Amino acid sequence: MTTIRLTMAQALVRYLAAQKVAAPAGRQPLFGGVWAIFGHGNVAGLGEALYALREQLPTYRAHNEQGMALAATAYAKAHFRRRMMAVTTSIGPGCTNLVTAAATAHVNRLPVLLLPGDVFVSRAPDPVLQQVEDFQDGGVSAADCLRPVSRYFDRIVSPHQLLTALPRAIAILTDPALCGPVTLALPQDVQATAADWPEEFFAERVVEFRQPVPEPRQIAAAAELLKAAKRPLLVCGGGVLYSEGGCGALQRFAEAHGVPVGETQAGKGALAWDHPFVSGAIGVTGTPAANTLAAEADVVLAVGTRLQDFTTGSHTLYAQAKLVSINVNAFDAIKWGGQSIQADAATALDALSTALGGWKSDAAWREKSLRANADWRNAIGDIVASSRAALPTYAEVIGAIQASSPDSPKHDIAVCAAGTLPAELHKLWRSAVPGGYHMEYGYSCMGYEVAGGVGVKMARPEREVIVVVGDGSYLMLNHELATSVMLGRKIIVVVTDNLGYACITRLQKACGGAPFNNMFEDCLQGPDGAPVIDFAANARSLGARAENVASIAELGEAMRRARASDISYLVSIRIDGPQSTPEGGCWWEVGIPEVSTRPAVVAARREADAQKKQQRL
Repeated sequence: MTTIRLTMAQALVRYLAAQKVAAPAGRQPLFGGVWAIFGHGNVAGLGEALYALREQLPTYRAHNEQGMALAATAYAKAHFRRRMMAVTTSIGPGCTNLVTAAATAHVNRLPVLLLPGDVFVSRAPDPVLQQVEDFQDGGVSAADCLRPVSRYFDRIVSPHQLLTALPRAIAILTDPALCGPVTLALPQDVQATAADWPEEFFAERVVEFRQPVPEPRQIAAAAELLKAAKRPLLVCGGGVLYSEGGCGALQRFAEAHGVPVGETQAGKGALAWDHPFVSGAIGVTGTPAANTLAAEADVVLAVGTRLQDFTTGSHTLYAQAKLVSINVNAFDAIKWGGQSIQADAATALDALSTALGGWKSDAAWREKSLRANADWRNAIGDIVASSRAALPTYAEVIGAIQASSPDSPKHDIAVCAAGTLPAELHKLWRSAVPGGYHMEYGYSCMGYEVAGGVGVKMARPEREVIVVVGDGSYLMLNHELATSVMLGRKIIVVVTDNLGYACITRLQKACGGAPFNNMFEDCLQGPDGAPVIDFAANARSLGARAENVASIAELGEAMRRARASDISYLVSIRIDGPQSTPEGGCWWEVGIPEVSTRPAVVAARREADAQKKQQRL
């Protein structure tokens, strides 16, 4: 056996660089690069190794560890989980800054490899700078906080441990059911320790992505249930987009059997927005078409969805329907106790379609769904048109963004995560191609947007990446805008400024509460009052071009300048924060107090108790 002598860090980097994926244009690296903020615990060992292979495995610098891990998460999502990135940090604050991003990837089932530096295995210099000391367990470090938000966790205490840890990590990162963040904690003394490695360990490998096929008995049982249905509805989740061939299989199924399609946040865009069978967004942020059909459906076919509360109206929206669930993950497939098919979306839909033969939904149902879908498509144009009101609405902003380019549905990628905008975009954004709608709504992580936009642009440099973000989320994490400028990865950022957290204020009031501690005007303030934030000045200070606009007409003109720009561009506009698109939507369960001195809270609790009686248990 031929061996080569390398440090643990050098071996790790060489192995990652050797992993490839098959693509139409030929083999590509599985890892698009490594995000790194160097510090105590990773600069000497892993930093040296990354420098040596910087041509094969590029290293990118960011401004915040959470931001760079969110960018890596968005990169994987934009690649439909077929390519990914690694992230490395120091042993202390850098490591703990990863937790929110790791949770985001974990909830959304997205692959990212986390490589935090760690304390000395030898413990000779303990306690080292930034070391977290546990009084009961000497083996605990800051990296252990990543255990609950990792699909796989390992601490590399000996160099040759990589021989098993790295193949396991790749297996989890590329598994269709287990996919999620992997953490390999790297003690800094072990990073620098040399060992003899078999050269074959570093041979180029092409990763295979499995597409599990369904069991015939599960297909037969689901087909029997559907054949008895007259009013079926398909709920499309992110698993359709992550399945190779999933979008095509979905279209064939819907057209062959006359089944309308409601879209989750993760599944939106699997079919073009104007496809006749697309009913649009479903659930709490749903359209009138999708939600009306859901309330009347006798069978719901859920494909690749976690059936999150926003998708199901907290289990009230289609509680009357029987459920067939296609999911590659058994954990999701068995939810609601329905008929489960544990398989890849494409293979299962095609197999189910074959089993159904010439079966179609009831003719009256098809006619009703096609009419409802067409009515909603026609309504979107009126909703997003400018009303010339005193302050623009979210809908008008969305309309102006897409009106600024005739190619928007095919060329733009909208990136968002939190606040009111996910609801508005879910209903109103028009995407003609898979991936044109990039919404992180599993964890709904405020601050994801700008960093996520950078990751999306790195994955899809040929597309126009438009980050649509509220002022509150922008202020939480905006400095990766400077990273986009530094890397030459142009994004457009549209900030909707409503002077606070308008979405949560709306929820607060809907629950009977008084407006409190969300909008600037409802917060404790010093003698000078709330700050007047110049978002354009902030963006310019980070190296981007920027402007503040005061109307929808000005926004349209600014968007055309932004599209023509060769570097990142921010446009900020004041909007009507309390307003949101009233069409559609459904109930969402929130914990409203049983006892309160506020009559509005008592009334809201009474309404919630009535709604809970409709829940599917």
